[in-house]
Amino acid sequence: MSLSSLTAISPVDGRYADKCAALRPIFSEYGLIRARIRVEAMWLKALAQEPGIAELRNVPRDALALLDRIAAEVSEADAAEVKKTEQTTNHDVKAVEYFVKSRLDASSAWKPHKEFVHFACTSEDINNLSYALMMSEARSAVLLPKLDGLIKRLRELAHAHAETPMMSRTHGQPATPTTLGKEIANFAHRLQRQRDRLAAINIAGKINGAVGNFNAHVVAYPSVDWRKLANGFIQSLGLASNPYTTQIEPHDWTAEYCDALAGSNAVLIDLCRDFWGYVSLGYFKQRVVAGEVGSSTMPHKVNPIDFENAEGNLGIATALLRFFADKLPISRWQRDLTDSTVLRNLGVAISHAYIAWRSLERGLDRIDIDKARLLEDLNSNWELLAEPIQTVMRRYGVEGAYEQLKELTRGRRVDGPSLRAFIQGLNLPADAKRQLLALSPDTYIGLAAQLAKEI
Repeated sequence: MSLSSLTAISPVDGRYADKCAALRPIFSEYGLIRARIRVEAMWLKALAQEPGIAELRNVPRDALALLDRIAAEVSEADAAEVKKTEQTTNHDVKAVEYFVKSRLDASSAWKPHKEFVHFACTSEDINNLSYALMMSEARSAVLLPKLDGLIKRLRELAHAHAETPMMSRTHGQPATPTTLGKEIANFAHRLQRQRDRLAAINIAGKINGAVGNFNAHVVAYPSVDWRKLANGFIQSLGLASNPYTTQIEPHDWTAEYCDALAGSNAVLIDLCRDFWGYVSLGYFKQRVVAGEVGSSTMPHKVNPIDFENAEGNLGIATALLRFFADKLPISRWQRDLTDSTVLRNLGVAISHAYIAWRSLERGLDRIDIDKARLLEDLNSNWELLAEPIQTVMRRYGVEGAYEQLKELTRGRRVDGPSLRAFIQGLNLPADAKRQLLALSPDTYIGLAAQLAKEI
C-alpha cells in the first residue's frame, strides 16, 4: 500500500494534512535534511574564514559562494539522494556529510579540502543546530503569526462586545454580571502573555565536539580560539550559543519552548470549553453552512465541532509537549540516544497545536452573539443584585447586611419589584437608595466595558 493522505497512520499526514502544510517543509524528513545540509555547509564556510586554519586560507570567493548555494538550495531530490546514501551508511548525518562533499566537486578549489566537511564535529553538533533552526523557523514563520492572528481576533471580539452584558457563572451558578467583551478580553490578555513567553525564549546551540570541550579541535589547531569561532558561527545562524554542554546541547530551551506552547494551549482549551458552553446556553449561535450535516440522525443540529476539534487536538499536543519538556533535559552521563526519536516527534506535537489553532479560528468566525438570550438570562436572575445592595448597606453601617440579603435571596428567585421594595425599606441616605433602585442586572457590570475596550 503506497503512502498517501488516505493511508497515512498519523492524522497529521492524513486527515489533517492540508491544515498543517505550512509546517511540513520545516519538520518533515526533508526539513531535517535541509537544516543539516545548511549547518554542514555553513560550518565549512566558517572554518574557511578562520585565519588560524592555514589550509583553507586561499579558498576563493566563488568557492565560498558555492557553500551558500548548497545551504540555500536544497530540493526534495537532494533529500532523496541523502536518504539513498543513508541506506548504505546506516547513519543519517554521515549521509548528509557525503552529500555536501559530493556537491563540492563542482569547484576545483574544494577538491583538496573536502575532508574539512564535518571537521571536528560529532553528529550531535549538526543535529542540535538543525533542530534549533527548525524550531526557530517554525516559531517565526508559523506559530507566532498564527497566535498573533488569534489574539487579534479575540481583541476585535472583546472590543465589539465590550458593552454586551452577560451573566457570569461561578461554580456553575448565576453570579455577578460581566460583559461578553470582558470575558473574551481575559483570554486575549492571557494568550498574549503566553505568546510573549514563547517569543522570548533563546533558542540555543553548540558545536563543541564529542563531549563539549573542543578536544579534537584543540589538538588539530591549538592556536585557534575555538570558543570564539563556535560562538560567532552559532550566532550567524540566528541562534544563541550554549558554552556548557556534554555531547548534546541539554535541551533546556527546548523544554521551555514546549512548555510555553503548552501554556498557550491551556489558555485555548479553557476558551474552547467556555465557548462550547456559551453555544449550549444559546449565547452564541453558529452560522449554518449550506451542505453541512450536524448529526447523522438529528437533522436540526449544528454542533460546535470546531471548538471540540480544537480542544481534542490541543489535548494531544499538550500531552506530547509536557512529555518533551520533562524528558528532553534528562540524559545519562555525557549522552544517551533516548532524545533522538523524541526530537523527531516535535513536529507532530506542534502540528496538532497548529491544527487546533486553525479549528479555533474557524469556530470564532462562525459564531454570532444572541444578545436577546444574554439579556433574558440576566432578567431572570435579579437576585444577582444582592451583592451590591449588601455592600452599600455595609458602607452605611446597616447591621447584618449580608444576613438580610441571604435571607431574602439564597436559593430563591427574586424579581425586580420585590428587590426594590426591600431597598425602599432600608435606612440608607436618599442618594444611595436612588443608586440602588436604578440598578438592574444588565447595568451592574462594574468596569467590565472599560476593561474590554482597553485590551
